[in-house]
Amino acid sequence: MTGFLRGLTSDQQVGLLFLVVFGLLALVTVAGVLLSLRERRAHGDDAALAQRRHDNANLLRVSWIMAVVFWIGWVMGPGASLALFGSLSFFALREFISLSPTRRGDHRSLVLAFFVVLPVQYALVWNAQFNLFTVFIPVYVFLALPVVSALRDDPQRFLERNAKLQWGIMVCVYGLSHVPALMLLQFPRWLGNNAFLVFFLVLVVQTCMLVQHLTSRGRQRPVAPGISASFHWQSWGWGLLAGGLLGALLAGFTPFKPLPALAMALVACVAGSLGHLVMKAIKRDRGVTNWGGERRSVTGAVGLLDRVDALCFAAPVFFHSVRWTFGL
Repeated sequence: MTGFLRGLTSDQQVGLLFLVVFGLLALVTVAGVLLSLRERRAHGDDAALAQRRHDNANLLRVSWIMAVVFWIGWVMGPGASLALFGSLSFFALREFISLSPTRRGDHRSLVLAFFVVLPVQYALVWNAQFNLFTVFIPVYVFLALPVVSALRDDPQRFLERNAKLQWGIMVCVYGLSHVPALMLLQFPRWLGNNAFLVFFLVLVVQTCMLVQHLTSRGRQRPVAPGISASFHWQSWGWGLLAGGLLGALLAGFTPFKPLPALAMALVACVAGSLGHLVMKAIKRDRGVTNWGGERRSVTGAVGLLDRVDALCFAAPVFFHSVRWTFGL
C-alpha cells in the first residue's frame, strides 16, 4: 500500500486523497441521515435522541467545514494558507476573549495581542524562523503582557485577567500557527508536498474525535462527568485506534513509514482529544455550551473555536514531534 502510494505522481496523490476524504465524508453523512430517520421512526421525537442527532449532525458539519477549508488552503498555496490560519487565529482569539469580561486596564494588552503578537507570530512562521517562533509567545510575550497590564495601574483580579489572555494567545495563536508551519518544513530525503502533512494531521485528529463520539453511546461511566458526558476511556481508546490506523494507511502520502506514521497519528490524536476535553472544561467554567454562545458567535458561525480546539493542541505537539524525528 505504501509503495503504491509513493509510486504515484503528486497530482495523482492529490486526486486520490480528494476522492478518499470527500468520499468517506459523503458515506458517513448518508449513513448518519439514514440512521437518524430510522431512530425518528422507531422512537419519535425523544428529547435525548434528538440531542444526540443534533450532536452527530454538528460533528459531521464540522468535519465537512474542516475538509473544505483545508482543501482551499492547500489549493491556494503556503502564503494564502498562512493568511487563512492567521484569520482563524484572530477570530478564535476574539471568541475566547469575548466570553470573559475585560477591564480598561486590559485594553493595551488586548491591542498588543491582536495587532502585534498575532502578526509577528505568523511572520516568524512565514520566514521559517522556527527556533524563534516556538519561544516567542511562551517566553517573550508571556513576560511582556503582564508588564504592560501592570503599567495601567489596575491590580483588581490582575492574575486572573492576565492568565486568561495568555491562555487565549497560547491556544488560538500559538497552537494554530503550527499548522501552516508544517508546510514550510524542509525534509532532506522527501520531495512530497508538505500540504499532505497538514491533511494527515487534520484527518487523523478529526477521525479520532468522530469515532470517540460515536462509540460513547453505551453505559460507560464518564471519566469527568462534570466536564464531558462523552469522554470515556473505552471510547477514547477506540478513537485513538481509528486515528492511528488511518495514519498508518496514509503513510504513503507522508515522509513516514507505516509504523512511525502510526506513532505520529497517535501522538496527534492524544494531544487533540485531551485538548478538546480541556477546552470543554473552560466552557463549563464560563457557563456556555459552545464558544459562540447559544445562538451566534462573533464570527457569524456557532463557535469557530469549537471547530478547531482539538487542532490547537494537536498541531504544536505534532509539529515538534516531526522536527525531532527528522532533526529539522
